[in-house]
Amino acid sequence: MSNYLQRFMLENLDIRGAVVHLDSIWRQMTTGRNYPSPVIRLLGEMSAVTLLLGENLKQTGRLTIQLSGNGPVSMLVLDCTESLHLRGMAKCDSVVALQPVPKLLGNGRLLLTLDMPSMRESYQSIVPLEGETIAGIFEHYFQQSEQLPSRLFLIAENNTVLGLLLQKLPNADLADPDGWSRAEALASTLHDHRVLGLNAEQILARLFHEETIRIFAAQPVHYGCKEDPAKIYAMLRSLGREEVDSILREFGAVIVNDDICNREYRLDALMVDAIFREAGPAIH
Repeated sequence: MSNYLQRFMLENLDIRGAVVHLDSIWRQMTTGRNYPSPVIRLLGEMSAVTLLLGENLKQTGRLTIQLSGNGPVSMLVLDCTESLHLRGMAKCDSVVALQPVPKLLGNGRLLLTLDMPSMRESYQSIVPLEGETIAGIFEHYFQQSEQLPSRLFLIAENNTVLGLLLQKLPNADLADPDGWSRAEALASTLHDHRVLGLNAEQILARLFHEETIRIFAAQPVHYGCKEDPAKIYAMLRSLGREEVDSILREFGAVIVNDDICNREYRLDALMVDAIFREAGPAIH
């Protein structure tokens, strides 16, 4: 697999972690979008973070992460399901210069939303955007949300995304008082290795070669954008025939844009008529 997430344990240190690797899915997400290269990199790093957090979903649900600010990259939105179906998008200026992340995003906030059928309402967490990198922003989030001490290491280049998450479990200091600081230092050398062509086991063996590593089975990551005309039909029916017909008269067609999946649905009068009379036509 070239698009996967793989969990691991540093057993003698009571530290857990995960590695995520993406290539073709990252390309699918950005193809045809005309994003400037700094935006593509941000979207790649955000993809890794979203999967590393979404992997904790233990039942059917969807994790959505949104970074919004007043910089030239005004929004980054990514979501994934419990089965690691990932999708995402960015809103940005047509020209974005390479500059530090705080300059790209500006002042803003991180919004994390968790939706599950078992929940009466969505869970949301909001924190200010603080951090010099995407990894730093989410490490700050971990601190604010009182979760386990966590470190993120992210690479997005050469059509490949690589992410590494470390989390310190409650008994880590008892297992080895210096274990967490040592693991952090070793993981920080990720950028010094030519690791983009290696699999998770090889990467972990390089980083933590003196530690006992337990590696779990890899989980495949999928691109989460599939055509779903049923949702389009339902949305138009909710507007009502009169409202939809008025759109047709004014524009000659009903056009629905699915921004997060970069897809346009265009319906003529015959297709609209079929939606209100029966199950609905195929949309192309």
